[in-house]
Amino acid sequence: MMRDGLRSTIELENDMSVIGEAVDGAQAMEMYAALRPDVTLLDLQMPNVDGLQALTAIRKSQPNASVVVFTIYPGDARVTQALTLGATSYLLKSASSEEIIGAIREAASGRQVIASEISSELANYHGSAVLTVRELNVLRLAKEGMSNRLIAESLFIAEDTVKSHMKSILAKLGASDRTHAVTIAERRGFIDP
Repeated sequence: MMRDGLRSTIELENDMSVIGEAVDGAQAMEMYAALRPDVTLLDLQMPNVDGLQALTAIRKSQPNASVVVFTIYPGDARVTQALTLGATSYLLKSASSEEIIGAIREAASGRQVIASEISSELANYHGSAVLTVRELNVLRLAKEGMSNRLIAESLFIAEDTVKSHMKSILAKLGASDRTHAVTIAERRGFIDP
């Protein structure tokens, strides 16, 4: 339904046309390679291969590819990751038709567009500490309700190491407890909701 709406909006423009649509990230990568569009609109959450993996593959095959990430995720961690991987622009699915068309035009001209609500989110957390891979693993397991002991067993580390990681996570996120840390991490895009 979202693709239908986007296609209809884009097709109303005299200078734009949709040359392909993909149902998942794997198909998006294949279609990009075959069609080489001027601008690719890419969702982050897709089945099989997610949008970040597709973005990485597209930019690897064509370093100058213009990719507009179009997603529901406003979290600063996801935005930063997408932009680091080479996204030209980042829009939320709540964007108006005018914003979407404008972002596509800007991307085609090599200019970046980041939704205003995303820009303010990035500014709020600019310079804040980033969670390590191990801290993310600990947090994901804590989200599943695992105790420190079970997390330690799952990750083959000492329980005291888990406690140390959790203390670091709480400090970096400004969280009061594990549940609060999970909530913040989901909102900011460190872990999936």
